[in-house]
Amino acid sequence: MNVPDIRVEKGHADPEEVAAITAILLARAAARPSEAPAHRGRAKAGWRRLEREGGFRAPHSWR
Repeated sequence: MNVPDIRVEKGHADPEEVAAITAILLARAAARPSEAPAHRGRAKAGWRRLEREGGFRAPHSWR
């Protein structure tokens, strides 16, 4: 069974081009990530629970 590890979906890649992209992908996969920041994202959830909201919102309000 001769199944390639990388397949070109569109266009024609020379063996040297496939080797270059393979080297880049392997180097990126082997690189150690830098230290993660202490705080990522939001402190508060981006969604809200409707049962905890007030009963009325003005039709012209954004929130």
